[in-house]
Amino acid sequence: MHIWLISFIILLLLLIFYTIIPTVLIRVGSLGITKKINSNNGIALTFDDGPNPEYTIKLLDLLKEYEIKATFFVVGSKVKSNPGIIKRMHEEGHTIGIHHFQHVSSWVLSPIHLRKQLEMTEKAITECTNEKVIFYRPPWGHFNMFTPLFSRKYKVIMWSGIFGDWKVENCKNTLLDQLRSTSTEGSILLLHDCGETLGADKEAPGYMIEMLKIYLQESKEKGTHFISLKDL
Repeated sequence: MHIWLISFIILLLLLIFYTIIPTVLIRVGSLGITKKINSNNGIALTFDDGPNPEYTIKLLDLLKEYEIKATFFVVGSKVKSNPGIIKRMHEEGHTIGIHHFQHVSSWVLSPIHLRKQLEMTEKAITECTNEKVIFYRPPWGHFNMFTPLFSRKYKVIMWSGIFGDWKVENCKNTLLDQLRSTSTEGSILLLHDCGETLGADKEAPGYMIEMLKIYLQESKEKGTHFISLKDL
């Protein structure tokens, strides 16, 4: 066997142990993460990948109209570009958590770079809110071997409902029915208020908001209760 092939196999195994195995163990075993909330508390709406100067503002307007508090897992570089949106989130009672400084997977981050992603995003949020950051959700739900170490000061939030709303087609054809069928007490629902990430449709959040408005109206009529994670 050629030395380059042996080296490749060793490197591949190291990458698997650094990325995929920790992700599977943490997510399947629910190790140090939260997928659902106490069933008596209601439903938690969470939004990833923002803030976006167009769609996040429309979303905040919608949540304000229905008097709903939500949780936003924000990208630190976008926080730096849109501090006013973060200040508004905070002032209107929403929870703001970390979603890395760039929308980059923990699978491609060294330990040092992972720590920097967390620290830089926390600093960007705190500069806007003057409030301690408690919550963290890694992009794509990816963990690496060092995530438990560097995220131990946060509450790591995953989800119980995810809908592919980063695609326009899914928003138009399936999102509303999925929201209706999966929103049970204790659910953490994951949606996206920015379509600028890899694999997403840029216009998708606009369609998501249209479907969300219908869902919120129906939920209001049924008396469904929504919470922000910091209210737990």
